[in-house]
Amino acid sequence: MAGKVLPMRAGANSAANGAPGGSAAAAAAGEPGRVQAAAEQALATTRRYLDRCKLSEHTVRAYRRQCAAFLAWLTTPEHAAAHPDAFDDVVGGEAALTAYKRHLLRKKASPNTINQALPAIELMYEHGARLRLHVKRVRVPRPGEPDALSVPQQRALERAADRRGVRDAAVVFTFLYSGARAEECARLDVEDLAVTARTGEVRLHGKGDEVRTVPLPAPARERLSAWLLQRGRDPGPLWTGQRGPLTVSGITQVVLAAGADAGLDGLRPHDLRHTYATRLREDGADAAQIQALLGHARLDTTARYFRAGAAELAAVVERVFEH
Repeated sequence: MAGKVLPMRAGANSAANGAPGGSAAAAAAGEPGRVQAAAEQALATTRRYLDRCKLSEHTVRAYRRQCAAFLAWLTTPEHAAAHPDAFDDVVGGEAALTAYKRHLLRKKASPNTINQALPAIELMYEHGARLRLHVKRVRVPRPGEPDALSVPQQRALERAADRRGVRDAAVVFTFLYSGARAEECARLDVEDLAVTARTGEVRLHGKGDEVRTVPLPAPARERLSAWLLQRGRDPGPLWTGQRGPLTVSGITQVVLAAGADAGLDGLRPHDLRHTYATRLREDGADAAQIQALLGHARLDTTARYFRAGAAELAAVVERVFEH
């Protein structure tokens, strides 16, 4: 798709004709300011778009941060002079973004980090500069089995969470037995739970407009029922603390603290989501079932849970050849 081309500047035209005061050096000197102005306009337009789009709050924050980082790099005098046409047309935009990708690679950014930044910047160009770019993604090595807690580690975490109190136990067990993302867990309202002694389910609000209902097994039902008894069933955010509703950061701190108590330093909510999916696979759930429960848009995302890791392969060999 052809991109927008800005009118030729008078200064540049004068330089080409050798007019007084129109030297190439003088034209180049104005490029950083021109790139800066175009960058500020693109970012402002993109921020307005993000404010009204249906992306999750976490995604919006990440897109804002990634766009700002790109523009901070681009608008330095050195890079602005190297890419004066960064907002002129598709060719200039893709050249600037490709150079930024190489910069990130030199800084040892991970392929996943780079591939998350590129769509955010492309969105900024599309909505802020009316240019549709596409820069080749960094190749991501085929992942093996995701990090997941072993069964003994999971049991240790559950005991540690129970010792920390009713609310923290309910948070940890919700992750372990529903596979919720951190943002989904933090967004839960009391109305999203339907829990009795024998049945239970939770409604998770995922990315965009995605909503899925996940059944809750007995361990999660017990902890959530205990938390509701303490909190009360008044409508509103499910997770509350002394300063009001828990944010994603607050939820993450609960998991970190419970993990530290169990000897699992650095434990994150996503590790518990991986654990949930791994337990499902180990007990015979197929890829389509796990995809539905996790809310994956693509089956190949779920497929990574069906790649055995080194520990599982060693256990299989040990079991087959034991005498």
